[in-house]
Order: sequence, then C-alpha cells, then structure tokens
Amino acid sequence: MMDYDVIVIGGGHAGCEAAAAAARAGAQTLLATHRKDTIGEMSCNPAIGGLGKGHLVREVDALDGLMGRVIDEAGIQFRMLNRSKGPAVRGPRAQADRGLYREKMQSLLRDYPNLDIAELAVEDLIVAGGDVSRETSGKDMVAGIITADGTEIRASAVVLTTGTFLKGMIHIGDRRIPAGRANSRGADKSWGGVEPPAIGLSDRLYRLGLRMGRLKTGTPARLDGRTIDWDALEMQPADAEPVPFSFLTEKIRVPQIACGVTATTAATHKIIDDNIGKSAVYGGAISGRGPRYCPSIEDKVVRFAERDSHQIFLEPEGLPGTQGDGAGFHTVYPNGISTSLPEDVQAEFLKTIPGLERAKVIRYGYAIEYDYVDPRSLTHTLEVKALPGLFLAGQINGTTGYEEAAAQGLMAGANAARLAGGCDPFILDRSEAYIGVLIDDLVTHGVTEPYRMFTSRAEYRLTLRADNADQRLTPRGIAAGLVGTQRATVFHVKQSALQKARDWAQAMTLTPNEAAKHGLKINQDGRRRTIIDLLALPNVRLSDLAAIWPELQEMAPAVSEQLEFDALYSGYLHRQEADIIAFKKDESLRLPADLSYEAIKGLSNEVRSKLMAARPATLGQAGRIEGVTPAALALLLAWVKKAKAS
Repeated sequence: MMDYDVIVIGGGHAGCEAAAAAARAGAQTLLATHRKDTIGEMSCNPAIGGLGKGHLVREVDALDGLMGRVIDEAGIQFRMLNRSKGPAVRGPRAQADRGLYREKMQSLLRDYPNLDIAELAVEDLIVAGGDVSRETSGKDMVAGIITADGTEIRASAVVLTTGTFLKGMIHIGDRRIPAGRANSRGADKSWGGVEPPAIGLSDRLYRLGLRMGRLKTGTPARLDGRTIDWDALEMQPADAEPVPFSFLTEKIRVPQIACGVTATTAATHKIIDDNIGKSAVYGGAISGRGPRYCPSIEDKVVRFAERDSHQIFLEPEGLPGTQGDGAGFHTVYPNGISTSLPEDVQAEFLKTIPGLERAKVIRYGYAIEYDYVDPRSLTHTLEVKALPGLFLAGQINGTTGYEEAAAQGLMAGANAARLAGGCDPFILDRSEAYIGVLIDDLVTHGVTEPYRMFTSRAEYRLTLRADNADQRLTPRGIAAGLVGTQRATVFHVKQSALQKARDWAQAMTLTPNEAAKHGLKINQDGRRRTIIDLLALPNVRLSDLAAIWPELQEMAPAVSEQLEFDALYSGYLHRQEADIIAFKKDESLRLPADLSYEAIKGLSNEVRSKLMAARPATLGQAGRIEGVTPAALALLLAWVKKAKAS
C-alpha cells in the first residue's frame, strides 16, 4: 500500500471524526478498520447529545465535523433537555435509527476528499528515530503501522481510536469472552458474534512505559419491541418542532417517534439483590471502574438501597423498514438497566418490570472491561509525550460517550495533520469551548473513572452556549483549514444577517411611556431602551416586541433567537469577559517542557512531584493541578520570569 500523512486506527465515533478532520486539513489520510460495514456503529445507546454532550456535538459541527449532520439525518426523536431553563444549560438530544446513523456516516466518508478506507487488522506501530526537521532528533517517534500479515504502512502521524477494544473482555455472570464488543447485528444469545479485541496495540502501549489501567462500561439487554406491552406504558413524544444539531440543517425531515417509560419494582430489586454475587462487578471479576453517572442496575440497587424503583426509557432503535439486518424498529434499548448479571437472572428480573412481563430478549446485557491510557501522558493536542507523532482519542483516554469521543477525534485528527504538514498545533482553551474543557480536564487531572461531560464542568458556560458554537469556533476552524467552502459560506451569510439585525435592534428604541402603551411594564425613569435592552428584562419576550416591530417576525429564527439569547446574558457576559481576560493571562505564560522543578526552591515535595508528573504547558494549567497552591504558582511564575530575563 502507499504511504500516508496520517493513519487513523478505528472506525468508531472518534475515528470517523479524526479521519475526516485530518483529510479536511489537507493530509492524505488512511482510515484503518477491521470492517468497513461497522464504521459509525452505535455500540451502546442509540442516542446523541444530552446535557453537556449536546454542546460538544454543536462544537464539533461548528468545526465542520460529521456527527451533527449525521444525527440530523438519522434522528427519530429530538428533544431539547432543560428547555425550561436558560440557553446556557439546555441540552439538545436525539434518539437515532441505529442503522440509518451508520449508513449516513459511511456515506459521508465513502467519497471524502484525501481519505482512503481499508479493512486492516493493525497489530503494532512502526517506531523509528526522530527527525531533525521536527525537533525530535534522538527521540523515538511513530512512523506508521504494522498489520496482522506483517505489512508496513508508513505515515508521519498515527491516531489511535480503539474504543473498548484494547484487551477488551466481555463479562456476563461468570463468563469471560475476549472481545472489543458484541456484534450489534441481529439476535445473538450464543455470544458467538463478537468482534476481536486489540492485543498487539495494547502490548505496544505498555512497552512504551505509559501509565495504563482498566475501566469498564456496560450495556442492557436488547428487547423485541413486538413483545412489549406498550399500551400499559406512559409514552414520551418527540418535540413538536425538532431543533437540529448541525448549523447546516434547515429542518429535520426524519419521521419522529415516541418512546416508552417504565421503572423497576421492589420485586426487580429483590431478584438483583439476591443474585448480586453473580454480577461480574460485585463478584470480583472486574477491577476497572465504571461510569459514575451511568451506573449498572446492580450499582443502583446497592448504592440507592432506599429507593424501590428506577426509571427506564424504552427506546426503539430504528424506524420500520429502514434496517435490513434484523434490528431496527423491533429492537428496543431499555435505557437504565445495563447489567453484567447472568442471562437467567436478567430474564427473571425483566419479567418484574411493568410492560416487560412477556418481553423477549434479542441479546442479553453485558459489561466490558478494557485498557486505557492515563491521559496525563498526553499534550493538549492529544499527542503522546513519550512517542511524538502518536495521537490518542476516545475511550482509550478514559472518557465515555460518543460525543466526547467525536470531540477528541476531531482535535487529534486535526493536530495529526498539522504535525505532518509542519504547522502549529490547533488548541482550544477552556474559555473557548467545551472541547477545551474536556481536553484540559483529561490531560491535567487524569481520570479515576470514565469521564463524562456536563455543563457544570465549564467555568464560562454563559459564553460557551450550544446556540453560539458556530460564532465561537467556525472562524477558528476556517483559520486552521478545517472548515469547507459550504460551511464557511453559510456561516458568513448568517453572520452578516446577525450583525445587520444587531445594528438595527440597537437603533430601535422606546421610552417608558411608549412601552407602557404597548403593555410593557418597565421602570418609569425616562430612559430610552433599545430592543436589546428590552429583551434583557425578565418579563419581556421577543414575541412581545414583535407586536411593536413586525421586522422581528421576518428575521430567520436562528437570527432572532440569537438576539434574544445574547440580550438575556448581556449583563453577565461583561463580568465573565473580565474573568476570561484574567484566565488568558495565565494561559499565555508558557512553561518550558524541560523545566527543572527540582531547582525551584520553596516548592514542597508533593507539589514538585505533581508538577513533574503532569509537565503542565502553561501557568494556568499548573494552577488547575490538584494540590498546587497559589504560593507554589507565585514561585513558579518568579522562576520563569527570572529565566526569561537571564
């Protein structure tokens, strides 16, 4: 085979975004995957987005990534979570037709410029001496991949996106099945249909001396929807007006469905409690920690013993007639009861759940344990410090979720391409994006359990809203060569319309007396107020002002909504801008990669060891390391300034 600029290993959500980003950046890219027909597979729950996660998808989309466009073409139940709360914490979410999502992702990648896709089993990496031109002379660096048949394919950078495949082990009761995941196609109670784990790559990472560990995640049984008593259940419909994820999507055209809502019972909990020792987790077979915010049903029963029920959402995995692989509409994902209990125990407790008394199981639930790399081994570009040219993205870095994987994949792919092309890194900081928060949290703090994004993790969430992701990031993406012509054109048209609307809204004013004539109650202080001023008031809505200025009704919804959201937060944003300026000051002070912390007098041994382990890139990152005190930062700042002056 030919040589490449960038090779991406793995066709999951991280791999798809990494390959597309590298190719968009102009790198000749190879996506290597075991099977082309599993590219874009939704291995666990058939949904994209949610609180915090939805922000990541919007940011990936703003940088011309794929996930937002694909879910807009495959989403069968769109819902805006936290709709009653402020825009900063609203979370777009969409349940997907699993087959349609996979099909749309594969369709986008099939003819992607600069991208080849090949079915390859990658067993190892080519490691060679450093290149003087890349300032790695004398240091080993990645130089390509070695396949199972011994074929060597050279590349300037490699992105590893192995998901749960690194020495993956499926656990169900006392059974152990070496696998990266179960085959998602159709019924398989025999566990013969599994995808093999990645052993050689895991061994290579251990040989590099990287800090590694084991994590676990789980999935529930899949049920035959034709055997569920839907009439006995509460049904949750989709939003009447679905809100797309992608800034390129004008309207959702996929038919929308409702999902069922049920709950476990006291009888369910007794069965689980009586058999808790048979769980792979509680039986001691699994050492890796699972995601705290997505616990198994065993965890819920043990940790919340005072509760006698836990909610379950019954989510159809597709629309009728859209999948020909035996899944689709008749397969239902019972969200909320992932488990590693034996099949017979699962069958027993499922019958105690309202609506599932006669439900047939298509595939039983299981837990999966896998290797991960301590993300503190990475730079902010997601490059491995110990092996330049190797980038990691997704669950291999200790995260959980499609959205976190996609965000990392995009950034790793972009930076792999920029490294191959001799360009400066592309880095987003905490004040710019949830992507920046995600990566900074990982490389600064590491993980002790699978990391999941929440809005509460972002200090500047009033600025980092899902609705303004394109305004924040698309210009950055254009400058970095990550944004194509279509998106750039759409963005510039929207920005022009938005600026025109803002200028007009600032020019339109009312006195308090004039406002009172229109039924608006504002302070009678004689001060004229602009449309923006009025929208900032808690009791004034855009619809109220549209009765006074009909032009507001004629604006594109994306433009008028942006006016309303900007006005709502206008008073707070000025204060947050001051915080961001202070943050940028610390972030702008770069710390030398070879800084000798042993030589800085006054640092405690604990702080010194933490700084030496993390090797923070900036003073700001150093300050976010647990245990690094303000006094230690002052010593560090003085030392760096003295070194620069000498």
